[in-house]
Amino acid sequence: MLKFLLRRLHTRNYSTGTSDFKVFDRHVKWLQKERAANNPEFKHAQYLHDEINRRTIERLSYLKVDFTKVLDYGAHSGNFERLLCDDSRDDNTEWKTDRGLVKAKIGKILMVDSSESMLYSDMESKFNEDLVVERLVVDEESFDAPELLQKNQYDLIVSNLTLHWINDLPEVFKKLYNCLKPDGCFIGSMFGGDTLFELRTSLQLAEIERYGGLSPRISPFVESSDVGNLMQKAGFQMLTIDSEELIVDYPNTLALMHDLQLMGENNSVLMTPPPLTKDMLLAVEPIYREIHGDKITGHLPATYRFVYMIGWKPGKYMAKPAPRGSGNVSLKDILEGNAMDTTILEEDKSKDKD
Repeated sequence: MLKFLLRRLHTRNYSTGTSDFKVFDRHVKWLQKERAANNPEFKHAQYLHDEINRRTIERLSYLKVDFTKVLDYGAHSGNFERLLCDDSRDDNTEWKTDRGLVKAKIGKILMVDSSESMLYSDMESKFNEDLVVERLVVDEESFDAPELLQKNQYDLIVSNLTLHWINDLPEVFKKLYNCLKPDGCFIGSMFGGDTLFELRTSLQLAEIERYGGLSPRISPFVESSDVGNLMQKAGFQMLTIDSEELIVDYPNTLALMHDLQLMGENNSVLMTPPPLTKDMLLAVEPIYREIHGDKITGHLPATYRFVYMIGWKPGKYMAKPAPRGSGNVSLKDILEGNAMDTTILEEDKSKDKD
């Protein structure tokens, strides 16, 4: 029963494709991001956002299309733009090539974020001169801006580590789809699954030990299967959904919690839990070390699980399946290795005529 309850406290169910209740306090999340961006140590805690944006750039390098108008939805401090123009890692030839390919494809970028302090925190970076960027301060969930309400205006939408703080994901996916051009691409990432399960279980066990109850101290995250369903219902096609995890070692639980605050990724659920008392913190540390700690190094591992998503808006250049019944090869022949003919797709036929 306890295992079932622990799981219920950190999952979000979108099986119906609707969200009739709010999970997060958007005002609290805005305050958290503002405080993080105004902290002198803010730039030292960008390692997760930088790494995920780096992997996004690698994925984009495989696309053979140009993106004249780009929306960076939930841009934070401009991690995506900064990495595009950062040549400090160019000793890695593969990364240098990927970065150059993507940078050359991109035209104008509109950076959107709810936190003005975070959005304008990196005005001295070289990307402000190397790229054509504009900034727009607006709540990512409300979409309350003319630049976001117009249909068919962006060739590419990038969204990294923002969607997991959205209450109404089905509606936001629809709005993103609406402002994407036909044949346009949406690529994003978000925390998912059992992210920070080590910290979650340690906090829960410590709270049971000290107070005999449970509080939602780690935000709930969606599963990759839910993300695919929501994107499909919003209209996206040719979906690619995958997930991976990244484990970061910390010296202690306070260091982990401090970095989460500096990232603006601390808990913002509406059902505010009781404050973390000194008594609770004293109980969390030994539990974390005993259950999850590395017995050799003494480090505390924290697992971040990411859901990556790519979806396309249908257009005239999107590949179409062959008409039903047009196949001229039997499955039996394919399995036996006797297949010689191939089915010609509709777009290939049109090219032949041209």
